[in-house]
Amino acid sequence: MNQLHISVKNKSVIIQEFKVALSEENINLKTLRELCFNGIPFEGGIRALCWKILLNYLPLDQTVWESFLKKQREVYSQFLKEMIIQPGIAKANLGLSREDVTLEDHPLNPNPDSRWNTYFRDNEILLQIDKDVRRLYPDMAFFQRPTDYPCQLILDPQNDYETLRRRVEQTTLKAQTVNRNRSGVTNVSSPGKALNLYPSNEYEVLPNGSEAHWEVVERILFIYAKLNPGIAYVQGMNEIVGPIYYTFATDPNSQWKEHAEADTFFCFTNLMSENRDNFIKSLDDSQCGITYKMESVYSMLKEKDLELYLKLEEQNIKPQYFTFRWLTLLLSQEFLLPDVIRIWDTLFSDLDRFHFLIVVCCAMLILIRQNLLAGDFTVNMRLLQDYPISDVQTILAKAKDLRDNS
Repeated sequence: MNQLHISVKNKSVIIQEFKVALSEENINLKTLRELCFNGIPFEGGIRALCWKILLNYLPLDQTVWESFLKKQREVYSQFLKEMIIQPGIAKANLGLSREDVTLEDHPLNPNPDSRWNTYFRDNEILLQIDKDVRRLYPDMAFFQRPTDYPCQLILDPQNDYETLRRRVEQTTLKAQTVNRNRSGVTNVSSPGKALNLYPSNEYEVLPNGSEAHWEVVERILFIYAKLNPGIAYVQGMNEIVGPIYYTFATDPNSQWKEHAEADTFFCFTNLMSENRDNFIKSLDDSQCGITYKMESVYSMLKEKDLELYLKLEEQNIKPQYFTFRWLTLLLSQEFLLPDVIRIWDTLFSDLDRFHFLIVVCCAMLILIRQNLLAGDFTVNMRLLQDYPISDVQTILAKAKDLRDNS
């Protein structure tokens, strides 16, 4: 009983420490980082607020927050208008006024810079995003549930335009109903069948006027892809935006929660500006690319546990077989969502967050060293593909230990 009382007391003491740190007019980032490193409380929206500061979204000067947030959220609304609503209106209007459609604006215009070419290219990206966000955390009901704050701009009945939802349905329908066989004859499958676009276990589309959380995530990723054509969308980005959006959209503080979409977009963009090199193929072998980071896990292991390093080398278990996913997706696939969020508290609070991620990966290997030393190639690959330890506190404590003793 006494032990329980202490842990509850500790929790309230910790929450109080965070409240004090966050009440400063000018937030002391060093103090906040130290607090966050050991885990951030969810209560009172503390975690969501700390992430916004740690991901360099909110300025340290609290007096400017109100005007800053107002401006950022207006900027995001502008993105929605320019990149989703206006192209959608143009597409909806195409069928209405045939006589004034110039060649330049015609969907069949072969010019690669034409508006329609961009529209069709965007559709390919949109379909890939759609497929991935529908699978986001399938074991949790959250992403399939309707958001309490559907985007009014998007759902406004005054805007008669082709929504992203409609674009996906139209494009998928076309792809499914027209099916060429080898002899060049076109088989058009019955539209009835084609309407069942997704297997029943994938996310259902909600009725008009409401939207599911996964649709909000889809919109964030689509806007990001439009604004960053050099990288656009790469599979796996959905796994990075998911936990950020979940954290902001479950904020107990409703005036923050209401703006989860815009705030997630900017925090995700900031995080990707540090992590995007992992997603760019041409940089794979450069010092900032993913190959270098994967090899860094092994060079650290060699220094910390030579015996284990030699065992993995001898079995020809290369770091890219498992650390590619660990590093690129910030461990979001290796643990349950609450544990991923707890790991990210520590990662985000570390000044050199991506170096600390390498230390965490090294700690994960050392913690299962006995199993790895005893196992053959197949057993060990299975261990690394499906990591056996679920207690992330143990992993983070080991990583801190490795870092402090380096």
